[in-house]
Amino acid sequence: MTLRNRTIRSSAFENMCPGNVPSQALIDYHTSVAKGGVGMTSVAYCSVDRSGVSFDGQLYVHDEAKEGLKKLTESVHAQGAKVSIQLGHCGNMTHRYTCGGKTPVGASSGLNLYSPTFVRGLKVDEIHTIARHFGEAVDWCRDCGFDCVEIHAGHGYLISQFLSPYTNHRKDEYGGALQNRMRMMDEVLDEVMEHARTDMAVIVKMNMFDGFRGGMQVDECLEVAKRIKSHGVHGIVLSAGFVSRAPMVILGGAMPLRTLAHYMNPWKFWWLKAGIAVGGRLLIPTVPYKETYFLDTARIFRKEIPDIPLIYVGGIQSRENCETVLGEGFELIQMAHVLVRDPEFVNHMREDEQKTGGLSYRSSCARSNYCVGRMYTLDMKCHECVEDLPCSLRKEIEKAEKVNRERLAEATVEGKV
Repeated sequence: MTLRNRTIRSSAFENMCPGNVPSQALIDYHTSVAKGGVGMTSVAYCSVDRSGVSFDGQLYVHDEAKEGLKKLTESVHAQGAKVSIQLGHCGNMTHRYTCGGKTPVGASSGLNLYSPTFVRGLKVDEIHTIARHFGEAVDWCRDCGFDCVEIHAGHGYLISQFLSPYTNHRKDEYGGALQNRMRMMDEVLDEVMEHARTDMAVIVKMNMFDGFRGGMQVDECLEVAKRIKSHGVHGIVLSAGFVSRAPMVILGGAMPLRTLAHYMNPWKFWWLKAGIAVGGRLLIPTVPYKETYFLDTARIFRKEIPDIPLIYVGGIQSRENCETVLGEGFELIQMAHVLVRDPEFVNHMREDEQKTGGLSYRSSCARSNYCVGRMYTLDMKCHECVEDLPCSLRKEIEKAEKVNRERLAEATVEGKV
């Protein structure tokens, strides 16, 4: 697969699939990003079966979703871009009423405080079944017209739950030492690569670290990356963080708690609204935002894992950021926030270079994370596209943007950007 440039719209959850099927809004958004110049856009998040759905607005592999996805891939291709879809399974991060009426499953049994609900550890034959579903999902994606699949092995989703000692307490051949904890991932990738054959690109998103004590650290994650490479995949996306424990490591900055609570249904999410009101910052601690915030760690992976395309994601805000990352030897760049604010960000970088001869173009996104707080209940959207925002939310956005701009100014003075 050849891309027209090195930019990829990362697989950031859109919440644009009511009833678990693609909406016209999903098609329109990815078409606009393709028209805006990216080399490839990625649809997120698609579970390989019903048990892996964590939100009502998510996709999962079933026939009713095919027609809409075929329209999406055809529309993106008409704009000259390639299109990928992220395949995963949320594991314990769901509720029985969301994932098909069954008890949520994970690497180990326990309690999911976010739902709250009890979680059942997968049986060995069920692990084999889910691995097969990943492989069969590749064929389904091919039928829908996708050029690439991205296997989600990070952020505390099911594969990550097996990899991390924080969530994997098994005593069988899938738990304990890292070699055992990688076994489920190995089975998934074996199935995926068999079904990908020679006409489907495969990339894997993984953690470089989980982001908290008791989770995966860089040394073990390097071993995971090397194992992923051994399966013959075509690229690795280097990310970090754990949705259920360290979500802002993934995103950078502060979660907009007022926004998050404002859009939540008080009956459906009463426990989350109560938790946010009592101790939101303890539940979702802030991680001070800086541009290209994963680059220092990603350099380690670039040095230790040669001969495979590594895809950088995290804190891309400008053309200068892009050039810095590419100059460090990363083949491709993923971005999301800037493409929510401006789907034509890539075209604007190109136009600015042609006009000025420089590499100074910068997104106007100041990373308030409003789009993140909103998309847990509604569709993904920048606050600039929302009319009649409540005053309290507007103040929260302005405060977050001010903090981030001040940090950027300080970093620029210190020569760190």
